[in-house]
Amino acid sequence: MSYQFEASCRSLLIGSLPLEDHAAASELVFRYTPEIPLWAQLPVHAHEGMLQQFLPGLPGLRSAAARTYVDTSAPDFDNDVLAFYEEFVAVTEGGADIDRTRFALGADVAPGFAVLMEQLADRSQAPIAVKGQVTGPFTFCTGVHDETRQAIFYNPQLRDAAVKLLALKAVWQVRRLAHFGQPVIIFFDEPALAGFGTSEFISVSREDVSACLAEVIEAVHGAGGIAGVHICANTDWSLVLDSSADIVNFDAYAFFDRFVLYPELIRRFISAGKILAWGIVPTGSRDDIVRETAASLAEKWYAEIARVEALGIDRRRIVSQSLITPSCGTGTLPLELAEKVLQLTREVSDRVRATLGLTET
Repeated sequence: MSYQFEASCRSLLIGSLPLEDHAAASELVFRYTPEIPLWAQLPVHAHEGMLQQFLPGLPGLRSAAARTYVDTSAPDFDNDVLAFYEEFVAVTEGGADIDRTRFALGADVAPGFAVLMEQLADRSQAPIAVKGQVTGPFTFCTGVHDETRQAIFYNPQLRDAAVKLLALKAVWQVRRLAHFGQPVIIFFDEPALAGFGTSEFISVSREDVSACLAEVIEAVHGAGGIAGVHICANTDWSLVLDSSADIVNFDAYAFFDRFVLYPELIRRFISAGKILAWGIVPTGSRDDIVRETAASLAEKWYAEIARVEALGIDRRRIVSQSLITPSCGTGTLPLELAEKVLQLTREVSDRVRATLGLTET
């Protein structure tokens, strides 16, 4: 199952919100982005942290002394790994119902997903698309450690299992959300890619990172979904622009000057019909959030698309293949600032769409 999706400068959110109640979070999502709602992650709950929410199901997982890690020295570790791959094969070859496996996001792990499903079923007007998210493989595998405190990215067996775990958790979301008959977008959130190429990850190869991204993206495509990569800081943008991702979400507020240094890749990306999700609404600085208005951010965006147009890309293509987003999630912000970010995201999208004469499609 696959769908065409026209972005046309619509508003889209990143997953996290600074609330405790999932129904209240969902109400905010539908207030500001009813056309493309998502399920909310509330990191005030420890199990909804970026890593913690997707850890269940990883072989060898242990928790002790307020630390969760993979214990490769445990006597049953090899059996855990074998059971993991048996279950993975059973799902991918159609021999197991994914809803009954470790790859499903239960209401105890991702209550926001369950709330979104309920809200979608109850609404009379269907959205034009729905969005889910998964922690990206590089961020996950460099953030999760083994018993020696080494990141599991450096253990090929653990990295492979983790990538497959994330891939099928993304597939599970696509299959569930596809029940509503609209395009399903899955973002892989990759903040750690800001560190790629630095001394911290000097031994990490480009080939390994690209292979991890390719595997999870291909899983989403195989399930009929649209795959996006979200990075909330600067990175080597060739990694994602040259990948098979359908959407690249970047911090257009703070890092556009770095992003635009890849003209040929941006041209190829747009020419392939892919979507730029512009994180034009700031989330990193209280002063920026307070100071900016929908008008000021729209003007900033117009200036940026003019620079992309100057690369030799038709303005109409840029506009039709753009989304308006916050630069990152709002889970760590005070609620009043988070809500202003959501409001600005909606208002910038509305202002831009009105000015450019875009109509509902």
